[in-house]
Amino acid sequence: MPTRLDTPTAQAPIEMTLIERFLAHLAHERRLSDHTVTAYRRDLVQISRWLADQDAGALEQLDEAGIRRYTALRHRQGVSGKTLQRELSSLRGFYRWLLRENQAQVNPAVGLRAPKSPRTLPRTFDTDQLSALLNPVDEDPLMIRDTAMVELFYSSGLRLAELVGVDLGDIDMREGELGVIGKGAKSRRVPVGQKAREAVERWLAVRPALANPDERALFVSLRGQRIHPRTVEKRLERWALERGASQHLHPHLLRHSFATHLLESSGDLRAVQELLGHTDIGTTQIYTHLDFQHLAQVYDQAHPRARRKSSKPDDRS
Repeated sequence: MPTRLDTPTAQAPIEMTLIERFLAHLAHERRLSDHTVTAYRRDLVQISRWLADQDAGALEQLDEAGIRRYTALRHRQGVSGKTLQRELSSLRGFYRWLLRENQAQVNPAVGLRAPKSPRTLPRTFDTDQLSALLNPVDEDPLMIRDTAMVELFYSSGLRLAELVGVDLGDIDMREGELGVIGKGAKSRRVPVGQKAREAVERWLAVRPALANPDERALFVSLRGQRIHPRTVEKRLERWALERGASQHLHPHLLRHSFATHLLESSGDLRAVQELLGHTDIGTTQIYTHLDFQHLAQVYDQAHPRARRKSSKPDDRS
């Protein structure tokens, strides 16, 4: 019976030198985010442990047949196609770097694809439901901060890391614009709606009581320092519960809601792509499926040839 990959044996020594050098390349040369580098580390270490358990050599010696065996095992264990595709992407990136460093002759992961999983559509908040959650005015400084974060997530379609990284000088309150650093250290400017500006202004009025004097971050914690991503997630969950939300609230749900509501109103996929900071429009196209669901419901209810026939018997027969 194969060893489960999430519980590697303690006797599996791993040579980390090349992996650590590759991760340093990602962090310092390519300037990828800490989150992305951590994902690469997790994938490569996991595959290395599997190789060690199989006594199959080092990661840099892996061949195409070995990758196929690994992928097949993971698939049998119920790992999703999306996760497997990410792991293959990590391997391809590692081997591209090995080729550059003359540590490998070929890239064995090129051309390999993971088994496809059914595509799941992201959940979103209904417009009216979200507006109802945002309407109450808070007095507590932390709730004022949390409301400002929710408004900015929804107003500008930010990722969690982008919101946490916002500094005081990044937001132009008069013009209603915000500069953010997205994936791959790519910068973009996004609009900030009126409601979000009002919420941020309320937060700025109470921020000095919490923030350290030299802190540049827009959003700070009780310790006066830049707020941690995990703290944002916990605070948003608490914020929603206290306001009676019917579903769990997390930053990406607000980003999904932003994209879906914008696409439903405008139909401009390219604009949504730019606002979200997607390099590939294929990533943005997931929201066309959401939009089509809405359109299909309208069609079923409104089109005279789409309505279901009455269950009453036809007297003319």
